[in-house]
Amino acid sequence: MCSHYEAPSREQLVDAFGLEPEGQYEIDLWPGRTGVMIRNLVPEGDEPVETVASTGVFGLLPFWAKGKSYARNTYNARSETVATLNSYRDAWKKSKHCIIPAAAIYEPDWRPGKPRPARISRKDGRLLGIAGLWETWKDSAGEQVHSFTMLTINADGHEVMQNYHKPGAEKRMVVILPAGAYRDWLSARPEESREFLRQYPADRLQGITLEPE
Repeated sequence: MCSHYEAPSREQLVDAFGLEPEGQYEIDLWPGRTGVMIRNLVPEGDEPVETVASTGVFGLLPFWAKGKSYARNTYNARSETVATLNSYRDAWKKSKHCIIPAAAIYEPDWRPGKPRPARISRKDGRLLGIAGLWETWKDSAGEQVHSFTMLTINADGHEVMQNYHKPGAEKRMVVILPAGAYRDWLSARPEESREFLRQYPADRLQGITLEPE
């Protein structure tokens, strides 16, 4: 499960997606903080689909959430239960797909004995495009707030991701999309969504365990 990731700079985002972010976002992301996501706007009538880089809370906020703190429970959506759990099923059934761009994700490495953060990124230095779901929520003042969650799958047998999290615990990883699948993911219908939930090739990733400061 991924609760910590590094968002790209605005320059990296524009270079990778050709989109200017609609607002300010943070680089060091934890649940409840403001990140950036790529999503399609819902077209009206015969208008063409527009893809935008929206800011939003890291952690999905369903319409019935009591406050932003709920995001601490919903930053990852398990592929096995995303279609049935109350927090995610509406966004899943409505195909509210998004891509969360990341320079890197962080996972705990327990192999040294005590957990240390490991920085996981693409070997070629390009951004990770993480498959996610987005939602719109209204705060107590009636203001609309966007939010998002990362989809996760089992990581057993993955040569990179199986090294992280507690010994004996199930190994999980976020769904990293190949760049060629970005457009298809954003427009996929509900019955097509599971075709994208696959392990990203291990030989394209690198994990570096950070030394204590």
